Amino acid sequence: MRKPPIHNSFFNALRGVFIMMKSERNFQIETAAFFINLFLIFYLKLTTTDAVLIIIISSAVLAAEIFNTAIERICDIIQPEFDKRIGFIKDISAGAVLLLAAASVITGVLIYWKYI
Repeated sequence: MRKPPIHNSFFNALRGVFIMMKSERNFQIETAAFFINLFLIFYLKLTTTDAVLIIIISSAVLAAEIFNTAIERICDIIQPEFDKRIGFIKDISAGAVLLLAAASVITGVLIYWKYI
């Protein structure tokens, strides 16, 4: 099978991000936090190292949310009816996002503390 042109791959990936923005409330909230962080990076004139840490942790939260949504959708396809095993998978996937979001808040506090 022939691979599609690279610009199609990028288009499909961007389409996935826009689908997340349109349909997932948590992703919308996390994206807003990402843009607030970008604003604060420039407004507070963070060092390059601090800015990179904020961008990496914020991007990781967004990526984790995408993975979580993908896992939940796959689970819904595999087992549309309630199943406690599927519930367990969904819960631990959401838990991973929660842990990363908590780590991002802690990282933000530790970094922004010295600028405020």
